[in-house]
Amino acid sequence: MDYWYSLVAFLVPLASLLASGHAVLSKREPRSALTWVALIWLVPVFGVLLYLLFGINRIRRRASALRRMELGRHQSMHVADNAELMKRLAPDHTHLRPLADALNRITVRPLIGGNAVQYLVDGEEAYPAMLEAIRHAHRSVTLATYIFGNDEVGREFAAELESAARRGVQVRVLIDNAGERYSWPSMVGYLRRRKVPVARFFHRFPARFFGMNLRNHRKLLVVDGRIGFTGGMNIRRHHRLDSGRRAARDIQFRFQGPVVRHLQEVFYEDWFFSTGERLDGEDWFPELEPAGQVIARGIRGGPDDNLLKHHMALHAAIACARHSLRIVTPYFLPDGTLVTALNLASLRGVQVDIVLPAHNNLPFVHWAAMAQIRQVLDNNCRVWLSGRPFDHTKLLVVDDAWTFLGSSNWDPRSLRLNFEFNVECYDRQLAIDMAARVDARISHAQRLRREDVDNRLLPVRLRDGVARLLMPYL
Repeated sequence: MDYWYSLVAFLVPLASLLASGHAVLSKREPRSALTWVALIWLVPVFGVLLYLLFGINRIRRRASALRRMELGRHQSMHVADNAELMKRLAPDHTHLRPLADALNRITVRPLIGGNAVQYLVDGEEAYPAMLEAIRHAHRSVTLATYIFGNDEVGREFAAELESAARRGVQVRVLIDNAGERYSWPSMVGYLRRRKVPVARFFHRFPARFFGMNLRNHRKLLVVDGRIGFTGGMNIRRHHRLDSGRRAARDIQFRFQGPVVRHLQEVFYEDWFFSTGERLDGEDWFPELEPAGQVIARGIRGGPDDNLLKHHMALHAAIACARHSLRIVTPYFLPDGTLVTALNLASLRGVQVDIVLPAHNNLPFVHWAAMAQIRQVLDNNCRVWLSGRPFDHTKLLVVDDAWTFLGSSNWDPRSLRLNFEFNVECYDRQLAIDMAARVDARISHAQRLRREDVDNRLLPVRLRDGVARLLMPYL
């Protein structure tokens, strides 16, 4: 018995020392490192376990190296040069060229010309278009989603995927391990019983253990390697406005042209990480011809070699804005650097409009947002609260010329912990259309003013302040 006591007395401090050393060496922010070190030593054993579960947020992925080695040989894409970019921006928007230069250095993928982008509003427009694309697939279908609901919408998608697989189309479906639990019974088993190849993200040990706090939040559908869909929309009935009180608004985007390859590459990397299977050849990566005028680029974000890529993209966009910033997000918990960037943009004359849902599907997130919203209101940023249905849209429009769309929210979980995918688009017409949609939303929203925040009851302010303490993990 004394032997075991001695062994525990040796291992517990050793584990605490190793975990503390890892926190000191790996955490970017001193306050974060100090908090974890304090927790590790003040709460022995449990502090180490909590750090292993929630403190280690970097994942090494072989797929990134594999992509660099193998995928570059499929085709030479229509890389947009400065002349083409300037033509699309027009003379009064050439100030956005430094934004393209910055993102050229932030991400490995180039800007690609010759794309067509169609926006699809809510499940009423998006789901029929996605199902129709699957229905007419000839060679391949790849689908990644955070939530795949076991409801009438999910089963409708499952039926089309099963039909595609039966007629010889190569189908691959990837569902996040955490998002899968939003629906019971899980659609993973449902699809497997119908012979649809499906995998979970983070399904294997030790990735599943160390990735417990991480999510694959990407939403990707690519058909025949030629038609792509992405945005913020999961596959579930709540994205239809007729689904009752829990209905959620959103916008999904349909892409054609060379940028679809970016969507397929990201799916490939996630699929390889989850299954070890390589997707190669013309079925997955055909030659893509120009299909439109939009210059676009897919940008990954995640707790791997893409850490803070979307965070930096937001900073670059805010810094380049001269006239207007329109932000629509369901979860608004920007860190201090983004708050400062928004305030400085407002102070130099940029009109900053932030559209948030008045009634959030995650109350804790809404409480935390209200606890810090004063930081942007103090510098004349305009905050708008839109009524029901809950608005799940993720959108940033800069100067009616640049659009940033996809799965990322303005919160620490999305920008640091989740695997996300966004697309930047340089196209005036698309940006004008998105700006008009934001303005229409604002016209029916209530403006939040400083006095509204200050006049909250003390218990409400205390509740919101406590929720804000949990901001890094909301």
